[in-house]
Order: sequence, then C-alpha cells, then structure tokens
Amino acid sequence: MNDFAAPPAVRRAGPGDARALVRLRVLMLEAMGTPVGPEDAPWRAAALDWFTRRLGDTEEFAAFVVAEPALGLVSAAVGSLDHHAPGPANPSGLYGYISNVSTDPRCRRRGYARACLKALLGWFEAETPAPVLNLNATAHGRSLYTGLGFAPPHFPALQAHLPLSPPPVAG
Repeated sequence: MNDFAAPPAVRRAGPGDARALVRLRVLMLEAMGTPVGPEDAPWRAAALDWFTRRLGDTEEFAAFVVAEPALGLVSAAVGSLDHHAPGPANPSGLYGYISNVSTDPRCRRRGYARACLKALLGWFEAETPAPVLNLNATAHGRSLYTGLGFAPPHFPALQAHLPLSPPPVAG
C-alpha cells in the first residue's frame, strides 16, 4: 500500500449488502479454483438468503466492507460465532470464525482486505466473548493472517465429505 494513500473507508455491512457479498464470494471461490456455476446456480440464491438473514444478527455475525465509487463493494471480511461445548481453555465454548475475506481483483494490493480484517478483529475483541478465532487460509492470504498474529493450531484440522467411505484396503 502506498505510504501516502488515505486509509480505506471501512464500514459494517448491512442486509442491503448481501448481493454484493455473494458477488465477492463468487470471486473468492473462482480465485481458489472452485467451479461456481452459472449466475442462476441454486447455491447463489441460497447464499443471498443466508447473507441477508445473517447480516441482521449483529450479535453473532459481522461483515466489514470497503466500497469504490465506480465499482460498489470491492472487499470484505466476514465473521461469526461458533458454539461449542465449554472447556477449561474456553469456558464460554464460543469460537470466532473468519471467512470470505475477498477483494475484487481490480482492487487488490491497496490494503482493503487488511482494513476489513482489522475491523472484523476489532468487532470480535470488543463485542464478542470469543477467545479464539479460526480461519482457513489460502496460500495467497497466509501472509496477511500470520502478519496479524494467526498461527497453525495445535491440532490439525481434518475434513470429511459425507457419506464417508472407508479407506481402500491395501492389497
């Protein structure tokens, strides 16, 4: 980011921003190599409904955005609270989850994602009881996150897609 550039104007997103957040999600998924399907793919309508509903829940969900006058919303960072069973290191059982950190390719390298993410981190710290934040990083975003204090967790995350299949038998 240019040392002389004004910091980006970040604001909290509202339900009226849901369509733009879906567009940024599409751009993020495409950049990750995920096929997103056509404009009328059913998941997009479901995502629009999901963002619209979640943006109304200001206690457990937040999105921070940057807009460009000619392009509309061009960057976002989204966060929510995940409920888990309480434990000794986290008596509330609440964890923060960060997702959809995305910037329109035409506006990258301007500090927008960092500004959105910092605003989101401020929300988690000031307005939620979550003591731990989780996210999944792409290789492209890893330096942003590690520069803000994120590190690999003590236990690796694993994932399975249902229905589960047993591993092949060596033979």
